[in-house]
Amino acid sequence: MEPAPPERRRPGRRMAGGGRAGIVRMNSELIRIVDAISRDKNIEKENIFLDLEAAMVSAARKTFAEAEDIAISIDRFTGKIEASADGYPIDMTDLGRIAAQTAKQVMIQKLREDERSSIFEEYSQKVGTVVTGTVTRYDGGLAIVNLGRSEGVLPRGEQLPGETYHPGDRVRAMILDVREAQSQVRIVLTRSHPDYIRRLFELEVPEVGERIIEIRALAREPGYRTKVAVSSIDTKVDAVGACVGVRGSRIRNIVEELNGEKIDIVRWNESSQILITNALKPAEIKEVFLSFELGRATVVVADDQLSLAIGKRGQNVRLAARLTGWEIDIRTPADYDKGVDDMQRALKPIEGVDDVLLEKMLAIGIISLADLPAVGVEPLISELEVPVELANTIIEVAAREAARLAEEEAARKAAEREQAAAETEGVPGTEAGPGDQGEGGDETLAVTETIGEELPPGYLNRGAEDTDAVVTTMDATADVADLEAAAQIDAESLATEESPASDE
Repeated sequence: MEPAPPERRRPGRRMAGGGRAGIVRMNSELIRIVDAISRDKNIEKENIFLDLEAAMVSAARKTFAEAEDIAISIDRFTGKIEASADGYPIDMTDLGRIAAQTAKQVMIQKLREDERSSIFEEYSQKVGTVVTGTVTRYDGGLAIVNLGRSEGVLPRGEQLPGETYHPGDRVRAMILDVREAQSQVRIVLTRSHPDYIRRLFELEVPEVGERIIEIRALAREPGYRTKVAVSSIDTKVDAVGACVGVRGSRIRNIVEELNGEKIDIVRWNESSQILITNALKPAEIKEVFLSFELGRATVVVADDQLSLAIGKRGQNVRLAARLTGWEIDIRTPADYDKGVDDMQRALKPIEGVDDVLLEKMLAIGIISLADLPAVGVEPLISELEVPVELANTIIEVAAREAARLAEEEAARKAAEREQAAAETEGVPGTEAGPGDQGEGGDETLAVTETIGEELPPGYLNRGAEDTDAVVTTMDATADVADLEAAAQIDAESLATEESPASDE
């Protein structure tokens, strides 16, 4: 015996306009609406049809409460709706107002979910690309940016130091991250990430976008300075000149986008010594000694080049170190010679140590007594072929002498500080003014002491892993033909900026 057809809660009503013609019109209207929603919300048509079918099933359950199995399908081409309850055909035009309201709510909810998924998928594929939007709100340092289909957030930490925005401002940024947060898609933007510089170069320099010129390494302190190492796969294309542009036109556009952040364009070189030499420009480098065991490069510069090589608050040497991947130790010739002399005096009395062995130590980057305990006996034995017993003796003597010299140096500095304090107290009504720098080299001392200071707010160490190499530094704001003059001006202004008076 066949089961009875499902009973309805109440009699149905005939569709307005009745008959087959009305149904056909409704079907064609359904197809048109699906097309419009698909274009407007960027949702796949199939997903919309599935949402409609699910909404109609929910509505049908309100009317055919006793039915166990309700199936509804919509023809994707004609829009014809076929519905059944427990295998019996049902007329969807008989659904009541409450059922229709249920279908509407289900449909709205599912469309929102589909739109959210569509936005997430679209912008997830755009991570790392540059977008432009309009600021709609700016509160507490957080900028909300209208990107068209969605909104992005530009947190304070991803902005450049000193930046402020107002509603209506146009802003350019890179999509850093896309994540689903509760019922929304959160698109995080950035202007401080090192990769933002890469994307700007790809947009402003066609050769970079076409991969003729490659950015081999990049080190950045957002809002202040960036070093970019470039190379060309085409010998006819000058990597540095192409990035700078005619009279600096290309690099100037990037600098303006970054609110005046300085960009140093550096030529890539496979030689670490040339690389480090050029990474520290505009300072002139005398010699570079590499210690692969310590991962350190000892750079010797003239006294008058020390402050220029170090840079303001250690910025130049710090960026060069990140760019090249080497720890960089900058010394004057006197400092270098003192370390070598101390090592020779301490080690030469040891039987088996001669000038040849000492020269070999210098060749592998061992330039002071303190270096020997740090590298250990292995390099002496494996690279310099020093007997094990002699290698152990050298390390022991070096460690002992290095400790003694360190104690003497600490005592000397303490005595100098005490003497300076006593002299200051001995003159009534006098204090060491910010301009009292003494004679001969005190200005350089003030520069070197700033290396250990904490960075001011906004200095973000982003992309330190992007360390590969550098050459030929160029101030992005300087004209190509005026580089040497600009470097000299920078050196003079740097010495003035880094005096104690300017720090106050």
